[in-house]
Amino acid sequence: MPNTAVVSMTRRERSGGFAESMHMATERVLVVDDEEDLLELIRYNLSKEGYQVRCVYTGEMAIREAKRHLPDLILLDLLLPMVDGLSVCKILKNDPQTQHIPIVMVTAKTEEADVVSGLELGADDYITKPFSPRVLLARIRAVLRRHLKQSMDDSSTIKIRELVIHPGRHEVLLRGRPLDLTFTEFRLLQFLARKPGWAFSRSQIVDAVKGEDYPVTERSVDVQVAGLRKKLADLGSYIETVRGVGYRFRE
Repeated sequence: MPNTAVVSMTRRERSGGFAESMHMATERVLVVDDEEDLLELIRYNLSKEGYQVRCVYTGEMAIREAKRHLPDLILLDLLLPMVDGLSVCKILKNDPQTQHIPIVMVTAKTEEADVVSGLELGADDYITKPFSPRVLLARIRAVLRRHLKQSMDDSSTIKIRELVIHPGRHEVLLRGRPLDLTFTEFRLLQFLARKPGWAFSRSQIVDAVKGEDYPVTERSVDVQVAGLRKKLADLGSYIETVRGVGYRFRE
C-alpha cells in the first residue's frame, strides 16, 4: 500500500490536471509505478525538462487516467499490484480511444519473455531498472519522435482491391467489413501493403512494426503472418513468402 506522500501527490495532480511546467511543453506523460521514490525521481526529472507529468501507482488508476486525459506517452511499470503492467498495456492497446498512445515499459525483470510479451501487446519500448535519468529522457524523446513521424507517415488510406486500410482510424475493411486485428497484425499489414511487390526480411519487418533493436525472434514474425493470413481468408495469399528473404505483399 503506498504511503501518504504518494497519495497526496496524486490527489494534488488529480485536482489540478497535468502539472504545468516552466517550459510550457506540450507533451504529457503519465507515469505508472508503485514505488514512491522512483515516482518522485521521474516526476522531478521530466518536469525539469518541460514535460507535463501525472503520476499514479496502480494499474486501475493508469487505465482510468489514460482514458480521461489521453497523454502523449505512458511510462508503465510491469510489476504493479492487482492489475499488472502487461494487463494495462493490453487493455489500452485494445481500446480505440487509447491504442495510439506510445507506451514505454519499465521493468526490473531481465527475462526476455516479459519484454517480448509487452512488445507483442503493442508497447513501443522498454527500459530496465535501475536506469539513469539521462537514459530515460533519451528513450522518451526517441519514442515521441518516432511516434510523431509515424503519425505523419500513416495519414493516408491504403486501398488494394477489396482491402481498405485506414491508418488514422486503425481500421481494416475487407469487402466493406471490418477485420478484428491485433495492434501488431495491423502494423504488419500496413507496412507490407504500403509497398506492394517489395520483399522485406523478418528483421526489417520487426524494425518497422516495433522500432529498432527489439528482441523479437524471427519465429514470432512467422506466427503473426500466419494469423494475419487466416484473418484475411481467401485474400491471405496476398502476403507471399519470399524464400530466403522474408515476406512481401503481392502486386
